[in-house]
Amino acid sequence: MLVYRRKAHYHEVDKMGVVHHSNYVKWMEEARIETVAAMGVSFKEAEGSGILSPIVNVNVDYKRPVAFGDEVEIRVFILKYTGAVLELGYEFFNLTTGCLCTEATTRNCFMKNGRVVSLKKVAPEADARIRAIFEEQQTEAAPGSGN
Repeated sequence: MLVYRRKAHYHEVDKMGVVHHSNYVKWMEEARIETVAAMGVSFKEAEGSGILSPIVNVNVDYKRPVAFGDEVEIRVFILKYTGAVLELGYEFFNLTTGCLCTEATTRNCFMKNGRVVSLKKVAPEADARIRAIFEEQQTEAAPGSGN
């Protein structure tokens, strides 16, 4: 799991004084890019080799608001990885209030030349890194693992 932190900026709040719902998706994108980089996979290098990673599904469950200046910790973890599909989970914790404020998921696929591809075939090193992290997270989350 990667932890990404940021503060809510003034331009992100609406007339009610809370972060507008659309900004959570932007924050997820920031956290997703950082997570994939922490896995040792560079979006810039992947795109340079023709591998794209479009988001095909986003789901956001808003629980509590975030206000201007609040610090948010976004915990990102892999829910599913098949080589062609990567599904990430996000938990947003408002560190200012101490509350879970949002839960979300994104699902993206990997494409090259307009076709869905498996990283195992087109980028085996990236595939191995993502699989290792996914397996590590599964082990940590297993009953009796002490976590």
